[in-house]
Amino acid sequence: MKAVICKEYGDYHNLAFEEMDDPTPGPGQVCIDVRAAGLNFPDLLLVQGLYQMKPPTPFVPGAECAGVISALGEGVSGFAVGDRVIAYTMNGAFAQKVVVAAQSLARLPEGMDFDVGAGITTTYATSYYALKQRANLQQSESLAVLGAAGGVGLAAVELGAAMGAKVIACASTQEKLDLTKAHGATSLINYEKDELKAALKEATGGKGADVIYDPVGGKYAEPALRAIGWNGRYLVIGFAAGDIPKIPLNLVLLKTASIVGVFWGAWAMRDPKAHAQNMAEIFDFYAQGKIKATVTKRYEMQDFMGGFDALAKREAKGKLVLVSS
Repeated sequence: MKAVICKEYGDYHNLAFEEMDDPTPGPGQVCIDVRAAGLNFPDLLLVQGLYQMKPPTPFVPGAECAGVISALGEGVSGFAVGDRVIAYTMNGAFAQKVVVAAQSLARLPEGMDFDVGAGITTTYATSYYALKQRANLQQSESLAVLGAAGGVGLAAVELGAAMGAKVIACASTQEKLDLTKAHGATSLINYEKDELKAALKEATGGKGADVIYDPVGGKYAEPALRAIGWNGRYLVIGFAAGDIPKIPLNLVLLKTASIVGVFWGAWAMRDPKAHAQNMAEIFDFYAQGKIKATVTKRYEMQDFMGGFDALAKREAKGKLVLVSS
């Protein structure tokens, strides 16, 4: 098979698409013929050695995929060769075949395409865990989403709207904001043009946002936190801007607010039953048409560099996937 290979940490332009041995499933594992794999910002960080975990090199990046089971390891039950599945892989998805633990699989819902299935786990599971378990988002609360047109951001917009929140989308261009409006945002803020704190206050009638979802960090974090409401919850998702902000803690004290960390992958491993329930609810939202799980760009796997370029330049809108023919 062929795969995207990271031979050493550094510039993502050094990644290669090369031949390697087909994997064989061990006990409790399955082999999947990958039809599509989701491309996420953490993949970019991972190959540069900037992510929380550092697998030994060489390795195949890619944390999620959808495809067809082609082989079963010893002891696997509940799945069969030919089943259409979604897998959270941690690594290895940017390949024509990948071996994963059977317990990390979900069945691809009827009517869902492989590319949509490949892109739904990381972004929607992260955002739903953040909004449901970490923020306890309630109907009619205000939810401000920074980086709202990106992968996790757009998922948070859709899920927030599906959960009955008033969604305030914050992004850097009008084109990105228009995309969020089509996905459920009711208020739009261009934080490259408008002062973020003042705009958030205005959008919430002076109260401040009940929940702030921040996958961006950098210069937007402090003004957003200054616009949080009483008992507000500030969700720390990631740092796409590159800089990890230093927050004056008196801002949290004055609003009795909470700064809440969101590390979905670690939580899903610690509580697989709750994660499975979340995924079932996400699939139900999709079946009801409450979320669209939009894939905005598809790249052939051998053309993976285009997807990494889009992430690095912060040009990605919605979900990017690599497809395997």
